[in-house]
Amino acid sequence: MRTVIMKEGATTHEGVVVKDNGNSDEVSSYYRFSQLLSSKDRDFLLSPTGAQVKVSDLEGKVVGLFFGANWYPPCRGFTQMLVGIYEELKSSVPQQFEIVYVSSDEDLDAFNGFYGTMPWLAIPFSDLETKKALNRKYEVEGIPCLIMLQPDGSKEDATIRDGVELLYRYGIQAYPFSKERLEELHEQEREKRENQTLTNLLANNHRGYVLGQNGRIQVPIASLVGKTIGLYFSAEWCVPCVKFTPKLISIYHKIKQELSEMRSEEDFEIVLVSHDRDQASFDSYYSTMPWLALPFGDPEIKNLARHFDVQGIPCLVIIGPNGKTITCHGRNLINLYQENAYPFTGEKVEQLEKQLTEEAKGLPRLVRHEGHRHELNLVSDGNGGGPFICCVCDEQGSNWAYQCLECGYEVHPRCVTNAC
Repeated sequence: MRTVIMKEGATTHEGVVVKDNGNSDEVSSYYRFSQLLSSKDRDFLLSPTGAQVKVSDLEGKVVGLFFGANWYPPCRGFTQMLVGIYEELKSSVPQQFEIVYVSSDEDLDAFNGFYGTMPWLAIPFSDLETKKALNRKYEVEGIPCLIMLQPDGSKEDATIRDGVELLYRYGIQAYPFSKERLEELHEQEREKRENQTLTNLLANNHRGYVLGQNGRIQVPIASLVGKTIGLYFSAEWCVPCVKFTPKLISIYHKIKQELSEMRSEEDFEIVLVSHDRDQASFDSYYSTMPWLALPFGDPEIKNLARHFDVQGIPCLVIIGPNGKTITCHGRNLINLYQENAYPFTGEKVEQLEKQLTEEAKGLPRLVRHEGHRHELNLVSDGNGGGPFICCVCDEQGSNWAYQCLECGYEVHPRCVTNAC
């Protein structure tokens, strides 16, 4: 290891400046990035053009370390989103932001193919030691992973380790990815939740309506105020969505019918928030549905996904008559309680849970199920159960389940009854 004598008594080992007071945290961004991203044989990073970019060029910038690999689909999906954010930031703050790819690709060809889709810098594929050191330092346990480093290296707690979640939630609004900016965004979210109404969720300056009758009419958003509304995040390309939609249609009709028969002043409606990839897919998918929809590609779709932190689809968010969020777990409640879940409030769920507990007292403790070779035990949250995916209907369940203690096979009690 080489030692370089610096002015004013400071010394550096492999480019890490240690000041006279002995506090190695107080380092410039140049030497910090040099320590992290250089090696004894290399002081540069790769660029998409094949040119070598000096690590020193990162001085003074916010730097994102992107840990990923070509073989993992979520990395490919996240990369597409990250490219859009990167290019937008580089056009607005070109000298203040950069990303460095830290590859876990299988071989050089895979690295070249995947890196070819990226517009940012990369550590050479051959430098295994630097990549391993970065994985150890930031305790990277899964990919994609995005670590955000601030220019001021003296504040280690300023490092943001959940950059992937941060970008999915806030997008470019998260820049400059500092703790202070996150606090601002959290405060904005809190205020938005407190002031949330159906109108400010669904409308914008150019549109005060949603689509009805498969897009043939415009329904004023004002006419939905005072109703219980389900925001259905879904898409035709999503297999779980295509499986869940027919069930939701059936439940929707049953709830509407019950409210009509009761001559209730209450009403229930669903609005599709489409994640389809093109207009034709949206039109095809929406044509199967009896409810309302936001127009395809509407800017509020991304805002709603961020506002409700939608991590996957299908997702059913329930908004109460007062415009406030009742639950983001409407899909799970539909699976558990069908139409009885309406109006999805905490009080109703508590009532249904007590009812399930009473019904479970009459269920057999052990059953034989034709879909499985072992005996199944009746379990609850308190004795070995908990959230699960039913092996018969592929939908989520909780509370009571029949579980195989030998291999973890779990089914809804109703699915065992139906299948036996």
